[in-house]
Amino acid sequence: MKKNNAYISAALLVLGLSACTKLDEKPYSEIISDQFYNNKQEVMSAVLRPFTHAGAWAAPTGQTGYWRLQELSADQLAWPQKGKHGYDGGNWIRLHDHTWIANEDNAWNPWRLMFWGMGFCNNTIKDLSALDFTKIGMTEADKTTLLAETRVVRAWHYLKLMDLYGNIPIVTEVSNSASPATKPRKEVFAFVEKEIKDNLEQLQPLSGDMVGRVTKAGAYAMLVELYLNAQEWTGTPRWDDCITYCNKIIAGDGGSLSGAVPALEPDIFRAFAANNNTSTEDLFQLAYDLRAGNSRFGWQGDFWHHRQRQIYNADVDGNNSIVVIPTAYDAFKDNDLRKQNWMLIGPQKKDPALRANKGDSLVLGTEEYSGKPLVFVKEIRRNSTGETGAGGMTQGEENSGARFAKYLPGKQTDAQYWGNDFVIYRLTEIYFNKAEAIMRKAGGVATQEAVDLINASKKRAFKAEDWPKEAYTATSLTTDELLAERGREFIFEGKRRTDLIRFGKFTTASWWDHQPSAEKYKLFPIPFKQTSINPNLVQNPGY
Repeated sequence: MKKNNAYISAALLVLGLSACTKLDEKPYSEIISDQFYNNKQEVMSAVLRPFTHAGAWAAPTGQTGYWRLQELSADQLAWPQKGKHGYDGGNWIRLHDHTWIANEDNAWNPWRLMFWGMGFCNNTIKDLSALDFTKIGMTEADKTTLLAETRVVRAWHYLKLMDLYGNIPIVTEVSNSASPATKPRKEVFAFVEKEIKDNLEQLQPLSGDMVGRVTKAGAYAMLVELYLNAQEWTGTPRWDDCITYCNKIIAGDGGSLSGAVPALEPDIFRAFAANNNTSTEDLFQLAYDLRAGNSRFGWQGDFWHHRQRQIYNADVDGNNSIVVIPTAYDAFKDNDLRKQNWMLIGPQKKDPALRANKGDSLVLGTEEYSGKPLVFVKEIRRNSTGETGAGGMTQGEENSGARFAKYLPGKQTDAQYWGNDFVIYRLTEIYFNKAEAIMRKAGGVATQEAVDLINASKKRAFKAEDWPKEAYTATSLTTDELLAERGREFIFEGKRRTDLIRFGKFTTASWWDHQPSAEKYKLFPIPFKQTSINPNLVQNPGY
């Protein structure tokens, strides 16, 4: 089974509570659980509903969720104004500048979306706990496994909420209470850790049939992320625990998509391809399959130009929004295959199938360069008027900034067109996390094991003749260089803000059109829309 599309449409039905951000809201459209769980498909629709919702907050699919806050507040990506487009009330400028406030949607939407998803988990746990599985042809073992999976999915929601907001309420039941109290971040951390560890042995191992689901490998990866950030989130480092769970994943204790142990892809681009559901290094992803389920990981809205479908022979265009900032583009060497392939720069050409004749090869602009060749440039400034200098967030044009190309959909005539899953955790990250934990234990000094782990990944980004000059040594792999290499390897993957915070750079460093900010910006504010209806929520310091 490629992915779990058979149940997706049923999962879109409203099951019980539709949200948990305001727990006493009256649902006006629902299916009563006593009348719904009549077969396995209906049970699975409830289990998968949080996964279908997660794409709204975890991936760059058009919503201001976790992903946008992680990337647009950091030092690699931005959504600058380009001519008359992209100002959007200053939303993206405030994220870039670290000037957001509690009373804005940038703070509220991720909270709303993640607590909403957590509410689906709570409702599923409540309903399935009361269900006699034997009456619908399922077993008590099925019940145990599905409840464990849903609890771990809920813990994953809390992990991400804790990352963004710090002190948050913990709600584990469908309740009439509209005012859950704020819990300290350390207590939330302990809750997430316990939920994952209490349930991971009941999870299925990672396999081809479990793509897009939480498996034991995915749960291990969540614990790795938890322990990697433990010092920041709780004040107590947990480097040994991080290494322990990295080792479990590397040894294949959580299963793999390769049938043996997880393995780095020899081709560095394979983990993001249209058939990445079989990638040997992917550990947990959100499943999409346009052909099978009429659902695509719609990154084009955030990243593609208004005429970018012509480059790939695709069936949709984008909003010409998010770009790579100049300093991030320059952080890659020119011989780095990631720079050459994960970003678009220079004149853009049509797919050969769309060319009417030999002279019809170039994609043309639609705004400042209407009717002229579309040439993406790394600068974000008004090139058409001869402007010089570094530019800025309000000074872009339609061609400003290198563009996203890490995930490619293939052509619309391809059998696997737009079948890309969005990767949450992959083995490469586990290698990086283990290396970092080893270095942290050694006072920031790279051991040979740490060097080998990073080189195993980096080697894929260079041609064989270039590699000897690019390989790290114990001297060249400093903590600053490790952070830089993390940026190059995981660009676009929704991890950068957390990495910068852990390395002490998020509020102290400068990057393109951004100056150091106040310490309070390491956390987002508890949204005003929530504190105004819940007096038990405590606002984060400084807001």
